[in-house]
Order: sequence, then C-alpha cells, then structure tokens
Amino acid sequence: MTPFEIGTLSVIAIVVLVYLGVYIPIALGLVSFVSIILMRDNFDLAVNLLKIAIGDSVMEYTFATVPLFTFMGLIVSKAGLGADIYQVMNSGFKRVKGGIGMATVGANAVFAAVTGSSIASASVFSKVSVPQMLAFDYNPRFAVGVVAGSSVLGMIIPPSAMLIIYSFVAEQSVGDMFLAGVVPGLMLAGAYVVAIFLMGRLTPDYVGGRPAEETEWMSPLEIADKTLPTLILIVAVLGGIYTGWLTPVEAGATGALLGLIIAAIRKKLTLQSAWQALLETGHITASILFLITAASIYSRMLGLAGLPNELGTLLTETQMTFFWIMVIYVAMMIFLGTILDTASIILIVVPLFLPLVEPMGLSLVWFGIITVVGAEIGLLTPPLGISCFVIKATLNDPRISLKDVFVGAFPFALVMLVVLIALIRWPSLSLAILN
Repeated sequence: MTPFEIGTLSVIAIVVLVYLGVYIPIALGLVSFVSIILMRDNFDLAVNLLKIAIGDSVMEYTFATVPLFTFMGLIVSKAGLGADIYQVMNSGFKRVKGGIGMATVGANAVFAAVTGSSIASASVFSKVSVPQMLAFDYNPRFAVGVVAGSSVLGMIIPPSAMLIIYSFVAEQSVGDMFLAGVVPGLMLAGAYVVAIFLMGRLTPDYVGGRPAEETEWMSPLEIADKTLPTLILIVAVLGGIYTGWLTPVEAGATGALLGLIIAAIRKKLTLQSAWQALLETGHITASILFLITAASIYSRMLGLAGLPNELGTLLTETQMTFFWIMVIYVAMMIFLGTILDTASIILIVVPLFLPLVEPMGLSLVWFGIITVVGAEIGLLTPPLGISCFVIKATLNDPRISLKDVFVGAFPFALVMLVVLIALIRWPSLSLAILN
C-alpha cells in the first residue's frame, strides 16, 4: 500500500475504533503510531515522533490555561454563581411567554463566560431551571431542550477548552481565539432568545407555561449582590486578555484566585469541596492533554502519509469552490457529531482541512470559530449528544426520557446551524473584536 492509502485507512480505523468504544486518545495515538511504522518500516522513527509530539504539546506553556480555567469553572460552579445569575434573569423575564427559557439562555451565556464548560452548564441548569419551568407548567421537552441548547454556549463563549484545543492544532493564539469567540457566542445566545420568543408566539402549545407573576421583583441591591461577583470575574479574565494586561495563562490564574476568594467570602468553600475541585481539575486536565498529545502524533502521521496534499490536489483538479469545501466540512462535522465528542471532531478533522483552507488566505481564527460551532451541534444530536446525556442523568426524572431531551434540543440545533451559516457567510462577525 502507498503511504496515502495507509493514511486514508488509518483515519477510517480511528473513527471505527472510537465508535466501538475505544478511548479516543488511545485510538488516535495507537493507529497513528502503527501507521508510521507501516509507512516507513521504522520503529525508531515512530518512537521519536511520539517524543516530539509530547514535547510539542503537553509541555507547552500555553496549556497551563487548561487546568487554571478548569479549576476556575469548577470553583465558580460550587460557589453557586450559576443559580444566582439565573434568579436575576428569571426576575427580568418573568412575565414574557417563554420567559423562563429566555432567562435560562441569558444565565447560561453569562455562566459560560466564567466556566467555559458545556457539561458544567448542562448540569447546573438542569437542577435550577428545569424544575422551575415544570413548576410553571412548561412542556417538559421544551424545558430540557432550552437547557441542552443553551449549554453549548459554554464551548463558544470564552474561556473555552475547545478553543484552546483548536488553537494548538492550528497553531493560533489562545488570546485571539478567546476574543473571536465573544461575538459568535453572543449571536448564538441572541438567536436562541429570538427562537424562544417565536416559539412562544407561533407554537404556544409546544412551549406551554404560564407567566411567573408571583415571582417577586428583585431590588437593585439583590441584583448587585448576585451579579457583581460574576461581572468581576468576567472583567478580570476577558478584560485582562483584551487589554493585553494579562496573557491567557495569567488570566486563568487570576480567575482561579478570584473564584477561590468569591467562594470563600460566600462560605461555599470547604476543604472537602476544594479538594474535590482539585481532583476533578486533575482528571479533566489529564484527559485533555492526553487528547492533545494523541492529536499531535496523528497530525504528523497525516503529514508523513501526504494525505492533506493529496486532498488539496483532488480539490484543485475537481475545481471545487470555497462554498462546496465548506459544505463538505460542515456536513462531515455534523455527521461525526452523531458518534464523537467535540474535542475528537476537532482533532480528527482540522488537520485534514487546514492545508486546504490556509492557501486560500482565509483566517484560521475564523476557521476555528466555524469548527467549534459546527462541532458543537453534535452535542445536541443522537446517539452521542453529550449535553443531552448529562441533562438526563442530572434530572433523573422518570417523566423525562432521553428521547424527550433529544427532541427538545432539535430546534436549538437548527438555530445553531443557521448561526453557523451566517458566520461562514460573514467572516467579519468572528473577527470584529480583533480588527
């Protein structure tokens, strides 16, 4: 077999192994390692490339952002900031049809800016938002769909682990990726609110619910008490990066420290909860860095096989336009989203398409936003919509099945697709803050 044939078969083998349940970094690393040996008949070369992959990935200073932002998100979640923001938003939208759903989206957008985790958002708002919506007679499918849809904001609005992973694969600045994620994240949140408003007007029976008029208005002092800690965190982290006062690593450290201080002041931090957060941070960080190492050896294997160059030649010969390249790219991400998680999609697909996109003179920062939004649609699609599984497991309510969660999330997946098309059509939306 030619190196190109080996490279092609290796990509197929990775997807098949992951689908069969093999741990993703092991599938990526093992197939890549064996492919290099088969292509060059040289075991030492494969070992040396693995060493380089480790040195170029997990030992990079930039990746200190992973444990720092992860720890900050976990501490903030334990401090109850998500529930506080939700109460404030709920107070503002209480008399609007679908208002609790809009409040959930707004609270999720703010919460995403201090956690960067879709899973954390799905878990928190399943507990605080779904019971509230059910209490006001909302359709259970609508209730869980809102939480599932808005939870993906955690991976788009910075700080985001997926933006960090992409920045490594595409060799882009983490700070630039964070800034580029702000406008698309807010766009998606706004699109969700508009969609909920239209659903409330056009399909009131599907939304259900009644105005929460008995909910008391919050006083300005209460609003300040519940929102100031979150606003301070957002300004410190994103403001520090935007102004250039802090590097992404320093911003992560600042956010983690502020999160600890806020949790301590609110008396939400015990030795046990702090230790739990540290352990979870270790597990999540190890998992992400293991993925990054496997992706590094995988991209080297693809380069050795000449697969990206062959794809570029194929597209040139068929005279495929930018439009069709993006159609294929988005379709591939959505398809893989039905069987893989977001990180895996980024690590498998991006190295294949970067050599095609870069010669076109397109911004790789913009391409990263397209990638993350496209891959995030997979969080809402069966059979492996991770946010949907988290919501079902967190609720543990026999009245709500996994099918209900997926059906409820479907309209929000369509909204994501519309926003994705807009971002592809107008790249300046992703680059507005950078320009």
